Amino acid sequence: MKTPALFPFVARAARRTGLTAWQTGRLFRQLAARALDAVQEVLRAEIEKGNFKLVADFLADKAVPAARVLLLERMSVRLLARLGLRGALASNVVGWVLPFVLEKMVGVALKSGLLDKLKANPTVGEALGRLDELRRSAWHVLVPDPGSSAELVEDEAPAKAPAGAPAQLPGGGPA
Repeated sequence: MKTPALFPFVARAARRTGLTAWQTGRLFRQLAARALDAVQEVLRAEIEKGNFKLVADFLADKAVPAARVLLLERMSVRLLARLGLRGALASNVVGWVLPFVLEKMVGVALKSGLLDKLKANPTVGEALGRLDELRRSAWHVLVPDPGSSAELVEDEAPAKAPAGAPAQLPGGGPA
């Protein structure tokens, strides 16, 4: 399989914008979030219509080609509207972000067993809840650590100094 020449193109485009690496990461997270929202919105609308099987088949990549194309068109249109870009740039961005997000979402759906739960005749409320679970799981796959990775440390009792060591003042100097 041939490796796409997209990555050098994206790297050159990022360099030309003058953005640093951390800024492009933030932009990618925003773009991935908007794409995930667009996918979620279309799948949610189909579930609310009662098309559980269509959503499950789409996520399992077994949907009828006409239905798949229709859903992808709806997702693309919603993502284009969310991005606020115009012309060829918007089409290119949607063309590489939407498949990436869908690939991760399908992978999570297959691993989590969501498809079996959707096909087991759930209610609309249950199916929407499962779709929200899928969105959260896909987000964690797309952006493994969206925060600063800071953790809350429990308050611990201060460690006692060894018996022969000089006492320490609160400022850190010897007494």
